[in-house]
Amino acid sequence: MIHLTILGKSVSIIGSSKSGVPIIYLNTFSDEGQKVYETAQAVSCPPFTLVAISDLDWNHDMVPWDSPPAFKNAAPCTGGADEYLRLLTEEIIPTAEKKITGVPRWRGIAGYSLAGLFALYSIYQTDVFSRVGSMSGSLWFPGMKEYIFSHEPRCRPDHMYFSLGDKESKTRNPVLKSVQQNTEEIRTFYHSKGIDTVLQMNPGNHYNRAAERTAAGIVWMLNR
Repeated sequence: MIHLTILGKSVSIIGSSKSGVPIIYLNTFSDEGQKVYETAQAVSCPPFTLVAISDLDWNHDMVPWDSPPAFKNAAPCTGGADEYLRLLTEEIIPTAEKKITGVPRWRGIAGYSLAGLFALYSIYQTDVFSRVGSMSGSLWFPGMKEYIFSHEPRCRPDHMYFSLGDKESKTRNPVLKSVQQNTEEIRTFYHSKGIDTVLQMNPGNHYNRAAERTAAGIVWMLNR
């Protein structure tokens, strides 16, 4: 594993020393990259490199525009995704890829919760990712579904993975309640465009087995 600090973000490069394997960028809430990588390896997935980024300003870096707090005692979201995406594409990706062997076969982007929202948003701003994993993605985020339905990705992804806990929409919170319906509609939208897309329902709520759900999405992306 290689650890770097790039403009305040912690970057861990984990994985294969083989040349020309896929590379997946994973934005993490609490530096769970190593656990996700080991969980993926445990189910004998193809060789890959994982670049896990942490020390993120979660409610700023991962969200595309401002939004009030989604639930009591939460911080408001202040849209910093465009700014962070510039850092990712102009600084983190070039620096990380100087440390690996050869050129990656393809690049994917993945994330859980708000990072799953960011993964999806990123393909509308940059063409560097060809596979997307949005695990328990915060697709309740106000305006996101409408944005997807009215904009074209910069580069049409080859494969898209969505997952959700089957209890995530069972809440009285009117904002969070929409997550399953929105995710299903978004998945159907991409599928109707002819993109290889899946929605995996998992038992439990949003906080149940996050690293394992993340790894499952990454393994699916690698096996396409």
